[in-house]
Amino acid sequence: MTTPISSMASVIFGSVIGSFAAAGLKAGAHRLQFNIKALATNWQLIGGGLGYALSTVFFVAGLRHGELSVLYPMVSFGYICSLLWSKIMFHEEITKTKVGALGLILAGVILLGVSGSR
Repeated sequence: MTTPISSMASVIFGSVIGSFAAAGLKAGAHRLQFNIKALATNWQLIGGGLGYALSTVFFVAGLRHGELSVLYPMVSFGYICSLLWSKIMFHEEITKTKVGALGLILAGVILLGVSGSR
């Protein structure tokens, strides 16, 4: 079985949405209070949860016609996006070690994608 490019694109798109969702959850966690009114009005937390639900839709759609062994590692593309969002939204430091680690992840994802799309 080969994995179509459309399945890979769906999973990667879902990963990007999931990385936004993680940023939403972090932003919402800063204002987190454990009472109904505060939870119901914490739009960042709600958006993060909805973002994860939407990313799951794209992930499942991608799995429908592709190989799990090729597609699941592509979820790690979201790590790259998360690094960018953490810098932009939360002013977190991007270190050489983080960039190097993400480069290795991306190289692995590319190799798996190439091997699965033949």
